[in-house]
Amino acid sequence: MQNKLPEYENAISITGLTKQYDGFTLKDVSLSVPKGCIMGFVGQNGAGKTTTIHSMLNMIPIDAGTISILGYDYSREETSLKEYIGVVFDEMGFHKQFSPTQLNNIFRHIYKNWDEEVFFSYLQRFALPPKRNCGKFSRGMQMKLQIAVALSHHAKLLIMDEPTSGLDPIVRNEMLDVFLEFVQEEDHTIFLSSHITSDLDRIADYITFINNGQILFSDEQNTMKEQHKMIRCTKEDCLTIPSESIVGTRLGSFGAEVLIKHPERVMAACPSLLMEDATLDEIMIYYVSGKDAIPEQPHQEVAK
Repeated sequence: MQNKLPEYENAISITGLTKQYDGFTLKDVSLSVPKGCIMGFVGQNGAGKTTTIHSMLNMIPIDAGTISILGYDYSREETSLKEYIGVVFDEMGFHKQFSPTQLNNIFRHIYKNWDEEVFFSYLQRFALPPKRNCGKFSRGMQMKLQIAVALSHHAKLLIMDEPTSGLDPIVRNEMLDVFLEFVQEEDHTIFLSSHITSDLDRIADYITFINNGQILFSDEQNTMKEQHKMIRCTKEDCLTIPSESIVGTRLGSFGAEVLIKHPERVMAACPSLLMEDATLDEIMIYYVSGKDAIPEQPHQEVAK
């Protein structure tokens, strides 16, 4: 094993990733995760999030593309890189008969950088009984155990697939605090797939949105929100908004809601319309659902 990682700017670099299944294709996926940040990876069920993560971890063969993790080609340097990567899935991967103490005895022979003191400090912090079989743990406890393992061998990168799914708000908040602590080290990075956009609103520096196997956008969260706004207006006013700036529309009985991009262009064309900040949920929904057809308003002649 190499003792030192190479110099790298992006913790993850994916170019042209393609993976084809019957009925689904991950098509030409490209994204970069800068070192020292938290990247939120979002999309609806079946969009390709887990396939992307499994490809990154060399768990499935890919059809095309290149993947670099911490400056290495993961497929060629998998053994070395595992020392520096912590992985958390939405289901616990440990045998249910093992206790945390037994897992410690296993992992100290697997990871050269395993830190027993750190592991047991996390057990204490998370209130995890060290000698109880983990199969008897609640879902929240099982997720905490996975995170404790991921953080106990001095990983540089955490790759997590729905780690807070199904957890109550108190446990989720505790987990988010741990993630924020982890990235206080400038060379620590998190790639976090999640359906819970409020979690990503709080901690993510960047957002990548995948839909139907393709990346729709990948940008800094603040920039993404600056470039997307909500307009609530009449159906007549909808017709004045430049069509190229409309991401999606919803028509109601009394008016319309419109998600727009490039708000400066819309403001120049429609200075009287009021814009509001868009939530991450709204941005995702409107990109996926598209536009309701806005009927042309009939021309009314002015009475003479």
